[in-house]
Amino acid sequence: MEYAILERLAEEVKANRKAALVTLVDEQGSSPGKKGFMMAVFEDGSTLGTIGGGSLEKKAKEYALLCMSEGTNKYLEMELDDTGELHMQCGGRASIFIKVFKAKDRLVIAGGGHIALELHKLGRLMGFHIVIMEDRDEYGNTERFPNCDIHVGDIGECMRKYPLDKDCYVVIVTRGHGSDGDALKAAIGRGAGYIGMIGSRQKTKYVFNRLLSEGCKQEDLEAVYAPIGLGLGGDSHQEIALSIIAEIMLVKNGGCLKHMRDLK
Repeated sequence: MEYAILERLAEEVKANRKAALVTLVDEQGSSPGKKGFMMAVFEDGSTLGTIGGGSLEKKAKEYALLCMSEGTNKYLEMELDDTGELHMQCGGRASIFIKVFKAKDRLVIAGGGHIALELHKLGRLMGFHIVIMEDRDEYGNTERFPNCDIHVGDIGECMRKYPLDKDCYVVIVTRGHGSDGDALKAAIGRGAGYIGMIGSRQKTKYVFNRLLSEGCKQEDLEAVYAPIGLGLGGDSHQEIALSIIAEIMLVKNGGCLKHMRDLK
C-alpha cells in the first residue's frame, strides 16, 4: 500500500494538484493504528491508505485539508481518551505528521505567439506551472509548448472555463485586441494574483472602454497591469517577456522598484 500511496502522490504533484501525506509517527497505549501507517489526502477530500480508521483518521483528514488550504505542514499529538478532542475510549496517544505537497503557482498565458513562447521559457525557469490558451492548433500544441497545460479553442471561452485563483498569474498576449478583450473580460474579478495585458496605452484605453460598455466594473479594470511589464528597455520578444516576468515577480513577492544598492 505504501508504494501505491507514493505513486498516487507523484501523479498528483505531476498534475499540479495539492495533496497531503499523513504519517502516524508515534503511538502509545491503545491506538487504532501502528507507527508508520500512512494515508494520502487529496483536494476533493478522498483518501488512500489508512492510519487506523475511526475518529483519529477523520480528524487527521480534517487537519490535512486545512493544512492544504494554508500551505503548511503540521505535527500533532492527539489524546485518544475523553480528555482529548477525539473523545475516544482507546486510552492511548497518537502523534501524526502532515506533509503538504503544494501546487505550483500557475502562469496562465492567453496566446501562443512569439512573446508567449519566451514567457513559457522564462516561466518554467521561475518554477511556474504553465497554462497556454490559443485558438490556433499550429500555435497551441505540445511540440511548441512542451510540458504545459494547453487549451485550444475560443480564448475567451477557455479563460472563462479555467479555475482562476490567487495563485494564478494571467498574461494576455493574443494576436489581436478583440481576443485580448475577450480574455480580459473572462479573467477580471475572479481573484487571480495578477492580470496583465499587452498593448499600447491607446489600445488599452480602447479595450477598457469596450469592456466598461459591456458591464465590466471600473475597479476590476483598474487592477489590470496594462500596458504590461516593467520599463526595462528593449523591444525584442525576449526583452518584453523578461519585463513581464519581472513585473509578475515584483507583484508576487511584494518587491519594490529600487536598485539593491539604494536599499537600506
